[in-house]
Formats: sequence, structure tokens, C-alpha cells
Amino acid sequence: MSTLKGFLHESTKYNDRMKELKEFDETKCGVKGLVDSGIVKIPKLFIRPDDELAEESNHGRSDIQVPIIDLTGINTDHDHRKKIINDLKQASKDYGFFQLLNHGIPQRVLDGMLEGIRRFHEQDADIKKEFYSRDRFKKVKYSSNIDLYQSSAANWRDTLTISLKVSDSVESNELPAACRSSTIEYIDQVTKLGELLLELLAEALGLKQEHLVSKGCAKGCTLVCHYYPACPEPELTLGTSKHTDPGFLTIVLQDQIGGLQVLKNNQWIDVQPHSGSLVVNIGDFLQVEQL
Repeated sequence: MSTLKGFLHESTKYNDRMKELKEFDETKCGVKGLVDSGIVKIPKLFIRPDDELAEESNHGRSDIQVPIIDLTGINTDHDHRKKIINDLKQASKDYGFFQLLNHGIPQRVLDGMLEGIRRFHEQDADIKKEFYSRDRFKKVKYSSNIDLYQSSAANWRDTLTISLKVSDSVESNELPAACRSSTIEYIDQVTKLGELLLELLAEALGLKQEHLVSKGCAKGCTLVCHYYPACPEPELTLGTSKHTDPGFLTIVLQDQIGGLQVLKNNQWIDVQPHSGSLVVNIGDFLQVEQL
């Protein structure tokens, strides 16, 4: 039974949490700023409930692998193309994820993107603050936890977000200097790959090759560049909590540290990093098409 005393207690806890969230947000220094300050205990706003940690922090299985698909010969061998399309369809149905090899994006572009994002997040806080914003209409912005004020606990990460929802391009002077050239090149290359994947998936659905691209499924992309600083109490929080991705496709470039996991049959599976590979996640909208 609810009581006034209980309500006031909950209200006080809510107000205390909102105060802590606002104080953290207004530093504009993110999680990296906390680490740089030398903290040895994480703030309460990052601490996950015990039951959630128990569910999500189980060690992933490394003996089961997410399917790996090699795109070599995709445009030169008709029979091999049909096999790749069938493999994509099966991986999408069984896992909703797959890793891509020989996808056409040079290793130097992938390495340059990872290095550029690391450079951005590790530069002086005063420079990063110029990009700090919670304005959802801003094309290029840096923040910590886009849902900071809505989630039950914050994730231990900072993010640089580049939105192409209004325009399919971004001017170089809109991007941070630390990752400007590498980001422009990566966006160009990954956009082309995204269109190729949508063509292959359209064929897997029995549609015309150009169907998904012509419907605008390749438009409105967003580049989300996460950075996970070292955590003094990793057993109490998460870098990224369990979720599904909206949209049609998510193409993930992960470094060689690992940590990405996929949930299949209530079992977490480690996505082992492979040099030069990209991870593809079938989004919620494309799943509606029932691959």
C-alpha cells in the first residue's frame, strides 16, 4: 500500500538522482573526465541493479561463432553471388548478425577511423566541450549517454554522434579536427557498402535488387562513435546494456579488444574480432520483412 512517507522517500531519491545527473552532464567532460580526475569508485548514476548485472554480465560463449561471410567475387561470379546471398539470408534468420570479410573497405580506412575517434575522445576536454550537446537536431555532437535522463542507470561510455538524417553528407568544417579526414573517407566507403548489403538482402527476400535502396532504406544514416574508458569498478556497470537496433542495418567497426556480444537462445555469444572485418546487425525494421 502506498503511503505519503513512501512517496516522499521515492521523490527524494528521484530528486537526488536528477541532481547527480545534472551535475555530471554540466561538466561536459563525460566518463573520460571522471577517469582523468582519478576516481577509484564510480558515481551512483552508473551502478546497475544487481539483478540486471547478473543477467547481462554472464561470460559469453567463445565456442560458438557468429557467421563469417566473405564477399570475395560478389560482383564477378554469378553462382558464387547466389551462394553469398543464401549465406546472408541464413545468417540473418539464425543470428541477426554476421561478420564480413573482403568487403572492399581498405584496412587503412578502418584503422584511420578507429585512431581518429580515439584521438577525439582523448584530446583536451576543453576542445571536446565545443561539441558537447543534447540537441537531437544537431548534426555533429559529443555527449555521454544520449538517454542519460531517461535510463535507470548510465552506461560507462562517451559518444561522438554524426547524423546524416537531414542531409546525406557532412561538411568537413562541421567535423572535429581530430578525426575529420578519416571520418569523411570512412563515411564514403561504408555508405557504399551499406547500399551493396541492402541490394544483397533484397535479393535474399526475393525482391528486385534495387528495391530496398529505392525505398530510401540507405538514407538517414547515423555514425555513432563510442569510447569506453577504463573503469575502476567494472563489475558494477556496463559499457552498453542489452538492446536491439532500430533502422535497417547497423555496420559495426570494433577494435581488437573485443567485448561485443550477441544474444542467441538466451545465451550470450562473444563476437571475436577479426582484423579487417566488420560486423553487420539486422535492424528491427528489416526484421519485419521476415528474411
